[in-house]
Amino acid sequence: MKPEDRIDERADAPALLVRVPLQAVRGRGAASRIAHRFARDTRDRLEGADDGWPGDAHEADSEDAQAAPPATEVLHETARSALCRNDSPDIPFIYSVNPYRGCEHGCIYCYARPTHSYLNLSPGLDFETRIVAKTNIAAVLRRELARPGHVPSALSLGSATDCYQPVERTLRLTRGLIAVLRDARHPFGLITKSSGVERDIDLLAPLAERRLVAVYVTLTTLDAELARRLEPRAAAPHRRLRTIATLAAAGIPVGVSVAPQIPFLNEDMEQVLDAAYAAGARSAFYSVLRLPWELDALFREWLEVHYPQRAARIMARVQDLHGISAEARREGKSYTGGFATRMHGSGHWGDLLRQRFALACRRLGLNRTPLELDYSQFRPALARGQGCLF
Repeated sequence: MKPEDRIDERADAPALLVRVPLQAVRGRGAASRIAHRFARDTRDRLEGADDGWPGDAHEADSEDAQAAPPATEVLHETARSALCRNDSPDIPFIYSVNPYRGCEHGCIYCYARPTHSYLNLSPGLDFETRIVAKTNIAAVLRRELARPGHVPSALSLGSATDCYQPVERTLRLTRGLIAVLRDARHPFGLITKSSGVERDIDLLAPLAERRLVAVYVTLTTLDAELARRLEPRAAAPHRRLRTIATLAAAGIPVGVSVAPQIPFLNEDMEQVLDAAYAAGARSAFYSVLRLPWELDALFREWLEVHYPQRAARIMARVQDLHGISAEARREGKSYTGGFATRMHGSGHWGDLLRQRFALACRRLGLNRTPLELDYSQFRPALARGQGCLF
């Protein structure tokens, strides 16, 4: 029995199979608050099923509920650390800094969704409606960069959740981090789907002149309708292209991420690269869809809501990309986290994606000149607010 099917077990009624389809939530990526993996009690049903209790999720079908989708709540947190060290060999940076947990953009494919489980929150709707802001993150980063033992290495802003999601407009935590990195002359890269990065060009452009920053804009597809479903509160594709052009015009090195690649869904990789290059991007990278932990069930749920006719075919190809055996497929497994293949996939479909990407980049001239940031300028004394003679 599928999770959205249930049996009417009232004593005065015959056994009936009642199907209550899950509804898309306006302006959100996930359609439910799926239980996280640490929850003690879970129920095998979709959020849209009606258990007959007041306030049940089934009320989302009413006009009032549709008119009032879940509001965003911002939770404030005092961070104990800022720099997160990465030891994965398939990730090109050593440190990451994330001023927020959760992301209002609501990208259904986001590999960071399962991290909300550590907060006892759902990787589904909670991830995109309950945002944690690390209000002291800039001060903590300044302190960590000033430590005598800190060695400047590749650092990424916004690797887990978008550092320019809507709440950044008022909290300005990302801008504070950029100011600290500027003061310390510490090189960094940042990645975003938001046009909000344009606000900080006044900080980024001087850093670019000194080879201290690079910006990457994620452009999953040029299909506006698909983007609205995949990434409901991120900037529209045409707006992201304008952001690439604006950054390039300001002299800031800008690249494009065509990630994730989802079989039979966003199949316009070449067109995206063409448009990004025309806008001013000169580097590019991609990855395939990854479905760790609760993200597997969430993505399947999303497919059933938006693309039910293609759901089985898409999932079969995702399993092919990650080399899932027939036995593992029968157990419902869709992903393995091996460093060798998790980013670009394996087998015939993984090879095809690699060839398509390489040919398009070669034709356009993307990645022709590697971008090298200058780590020799870092000065911990500047991070402490002291003067420096060099």
